[in-house]
Amino acid sequence: MRVIVLGAGLLGVTSAYYLQQLGHEVTVIDRQATPAAETSFANGGQISVSHAEPWANPSAPLKVLQWLGKEDAPLLFRIRADMRQWLWGLQFLRECTPARTRHNIEQIVRLGTYSREMLQQLRRDTGLDYDQRTQGILHFYTTQKEFDSALEPAEQMRALGCERQVISADEAVKIEPALAHIRPKLAGATYTAEDESGDANLFARELAKRAAAAGVKFLMSHTVTALREAGGSIDHVEATDSEGRFQRIRGDAFVLAMGSLSPIVAAPLGIRLPIYPAKGYSVTLPVKDASKAHQVSLTDDEYKLVFSRYTSASGDRLRIAGTAELNGYDRDLNRVRCEAIVRRVEELFPGAGDTTQAQFWTGLRPATPSNVPLIGKTKLPNLFLNTGHGTLGWTHACGSGRSIARIVSGLAPEVDFAFTGMPAPAARVLQPA
Repeated sequence: MRVIVLGAGLLGVTSAYYLQQLGHEVTVIDRQATPAAETSFANGGQISVSHAEPWANPSAPLKVLQWLGKEDAPLLFRIRADMRQWLWGLQFLRECTPARTRHNIEQIVRLGTYSREMLQQLRRDTGLDYDQRTQGILHFYTTQKEFDSALEPAEQMRALGCERQVISADEAVKIEPALAHIRPKLAGATYTAEDESGDANLFARELAKRAAAAGVKFLMSHTVTALREAGGSIDHVEATDSEGRFQRIRGDAFVLAMGSLSPIVAAPLGIRLPIYPAKGYSVTLPVKDASKAHQVSLTDDEYKLVFSRYTSASGDRLRIAGTAELNGYDRDLNRVRCEAIVRRVEELFPGAGDTTQAQFWTGLRPATPSNVPLIGKTKLPNLFLNTGHGTLGWTHACGSGRSIARIVSGLAPEVDFAFTGMPAPAARVLQPA
């Protein structure tokens, strides 16, 4: 089939790669000049199956109320006259029950475990190098309350096959000696040895090169303006190129992987996607003192930050990312939030990074109220979804891309997950290699 993939971020590139592997003629369309130039550009770098507790959980409503109006809050609802924001917020509250939280954790862990396995297999098959580290991910807690609240989700994750082990503060420092500076403040930690980290942008660009060499066509600097329906199916994509020329691009099947823009493109077709942009921030710092910088990828759950380290010929860098601001499609860089991240880094690892050379970035993450992405079929028989991955697009990219490629091909996906438009359970669960 001729398959048109809308979006050349992590989800679009992995979808295109796996579709081509299954024998399809694939074209990818994106408004940017290069792949992975928006949400996938400077994310936190974690392949974090252990980061499966959704934002919507029983403790979230009180925290959100406490954080209202605080510019440096980890999760900031900036109230707007925006009906989509209000509806999303109501759905978010409905997902905060214990039962819904358990259900959503189960979905996120299953897809994450499968996706991590697919990434490892792809790495073996292609030899891709993207500044990856396979030293696990350590979640640390500087308050007893936050540590205690992590115990039940960690237990559920272990029951689902994600070996997120609860460890003491001393064990945490042994795994990551850079935490010794804050040892008196550590209440405890969890550690998932199978988790990984790596430069998502570099991965996507390198995989796009492999896909292009195998025959995938990339139409970059092409802005999608509409999907046009005829006879109950999608007939073509309308787009403009870099010089404003109008084009119709026809295909047999279409995969919508446009992140936060997905609901805007789907709405004229009568498809309502529960996705709202959650603006995230990241800071990239050159390593100033290697002895003070972390080696293991870290998660600071209290401040909703993740820490990765990239080592390559171009230099040693620290990437710190996180927080979420629900403020529509605004992409302005809020210096208060950027500086709050830098302060936290200096508090935890003083002198590790060169803050005078900090590079700030912000991007819109496509968040669903449940944190469970939308992957699968729509009411239109040749339109498919691979979107809504929120903060876990890198973690879920390979599993989502392989799954949607199989669904488009009429094959059953290989993981038991709540795919859209499909009966549950969708398929058997593959155990990690």
